[in-house]
Amino acid sequence: MSNRRSFFARMTAAGAGLFVTRKLSAQAAAAVIPIEAAPAAAAPFETPDVPKLPWRMVDGAKEFRLTAEVVHTSFISGREVTGWGFNGCIPGPAIEANEGDRVRVIFENKLPEMTAIHWHGLEAPMEVEGSVGVGQDPVPPDGSFTYEFTLNQHGTLFYHSHFAMQEMMGMLGLFIVHPRTPQTPRVDRDFGVVIQEWQILPNNTVPNTMAMEFNWLTFNGKSGPATTPMLVKHGERVRIRLVNLGMDHHPIHIHGNQFAVTGTEGGRIPEPQWHPQNTVLVGVGQARDIEFDAKHIGDWMLHCHMPHHMMNQMVSMAGPMTPSAHAKMMSDSTIGLYPMDDAAKKAVPGYPQDMWMPMDAMFEKPETMGLRKGWSGAMMGMMTLVRVLPASVYDQIMERKNAEQTNAR
Repeated sequence: MSNRRSFFARMTAAGAGLFVTRKLSAQAAAAVIPIEAAPAAAAPFETPDVPKLPWRMVDGAKEFRLTAEVVHTSFISGREVTGWGFNGCIPGPAIEANEGDRVRVIFENKLPEMTAIHWHGLEAPMEVEGSVGVGQDPVPPDGSFTYEFTLNQHGTLFYHSHFAMQEMMGMLGLFIVHPRTPQTPRVDRDFGVVIQEWQILPNNTVPNTMAMEFNWLTFNGKSGPATTPMLVKHGERVRIRLVNLGMDHHPIHIHGNQFAVTGTEGGRIPEPQWHPQNTVLVGVGQARDIEFDAKHIGDWMLHCHMPHHMMNQMVSMAGPMTPSAHAKMMSDSTIGLYPMDDAAKKAVPGYPQDMWMPMDAMFEKPETMGLRKGWSGAMMGMMTLVRVLPASVYDQIMERKNAEQTNAR
């Protein structure tokens, strides 16, 4: 254990790192009373590691309060990040409403420069759609603007700053509109995942928004193994909504299952166009809804399949890799697969290449209960788990999770 901790301390000092929780700002939490958003027939919508934005009914509209501000967070424990987000979190809290709702978003700008919110994919009037200059003036620092419109569509939509560099600082969030008429086949689990990418230079915490290459990749603001697994019962139908806003397209792959792409940021895809696949390319500015029946019990990886996106703290090498330095780090891991005195291995060109450093205890939470020992060793970058569980195991985990939440109050 001491070797593991000392290794991790060195990695943190070099700019590597691992997890911290974030929370909804007290201002927003105190301002409104959360109310059930989805129609009774819809599955509860879940956003692992990201809160939902509460609302209250005011003069016939669902009223939300959204604040742009500097956010201090972490991708994994030890990798602290100072970005720009909403209501204390990156990505911003998920907005959830129903087709036909009148919504009002009271927006406040607590950033040091102007900004404005674009409602990506929403058919809102031009004056409140977020086209800066064309439809509205920018919102100045300490200024506010009220966006109000009726939701005449449904689907996986999102909101973000319409200033490009601010997008790369983290200003993005989900906007889910449930359909007036329930869709078929009905899903039992409905998850939302926001895809983002970052370059965090050594000894820095602020993203380099001019970068074209990235060394931190996140699902819902976390990098593996800090990402919280999605839990489903064996036999349930599952929807995962994927949203991407960055510089790269991401081929998102699931292990052990086949899915169909059932929706985009433009709405539901007609069922005759569905076909089985296990990898979907989520382009920049796009949303993709995938659905599958959880037929196979297991802990299934969900990740971007670009090789560098399955790693944390990627850095460019100024010269050839020094085997002894890399091997020293690996020899401090708990399983000792990289002995420093192995001359034969050192003689192999390119050795070593990959890391194996399980640290399960650092990421223990109810959702990881029962995972195989060493599960965290290969969970890095844009990676999480979909856990298909027997009903009894699912119930045990949820009981533990609820108990922890109760004790934390």
